[in-house]
Amino acid sequence: MNLIIDVGNTYVKLAVFNGDKIKVKYVIKLENLLNHIEFLKKEYKSINKVIISSVAKLKEKEVKYIDKNYNLILLNFDTKIPFKNLYNTPETLGIDRIALVSASVNYFPENNALIIDAGTCITYDFITAKNEYLGGAISPGIRMRYKSLNNLTANLPLLETETPNSIIGNSTNTSIHSGVVNGVLKEIEGVIEVYEQKYPDLTVILTGGDANFLSKQLKSSIFANSNFLLEGLNYILQFNSN
Repeated sequence: MNLIIDVGNTYVKLAVFNGDKIKVKYVIKLENLLNHIEFLKKEYKSINKVIISSVAKLKEKEVKYIDKNYNLILLNFDTKIPFKNLYNTPETLGIDRIALVSASVNYFPENNALIIDAGTCITYDFITAKNEYLGGAISPGIRMRYKSLNNLTANLPLLETETPNSIIGNSTNTSIHSGVVNGVLKEIEGVIEVYEQKYPDLTVILTGGDANFLSKQLKSSIFANSNFLLEGLNYILQFNSN
């Protein structure tokens, strides 16, 4: 069994994989990581391999403890990956994007694929049918857009994400919802359209925290998977174990 550790600023996602399948998944606070590792050691004695993303956010004692108990991979730009990385600055490519592209290679080998991760930022990553990663784009995510309207103006309120009823907002609040949500939807659909013009056989994957919210409203045919990043990390771990 494999243990996947995806470290965020405040929370950590942990997933236990049996082969390609997630057996169990947890979201815990960062400060509770070692206690939960202890729990998993007792609960799943057959875990022997671990991969950690965003290792810089962990304390040295946490990394040493995990390394002592398991075969550990700390994901970085030097880690062996299952695709050819043609990014001009590979050392700056986010490891979350590396994991997402790896998941695409696993799910859709020899496909032109566009992976859209709708989280804090919206990232677009493209890999060709020849297994060559070319790059993509980064833009503000939904919550970042709501917050920027509030932070960078004097009078606009901070709103919770909401599906607009109409393209025409008839109040400040409905105008904000229309601008933010419809803006994101039209951006994503526009990016997909540009890629499809060049690659008609394109496979589109949508993941991230806002994937479910957006997938119901997008017109494009997409493959939505909220666990795509975890599955990509697991595939990298398997790829380095062979």
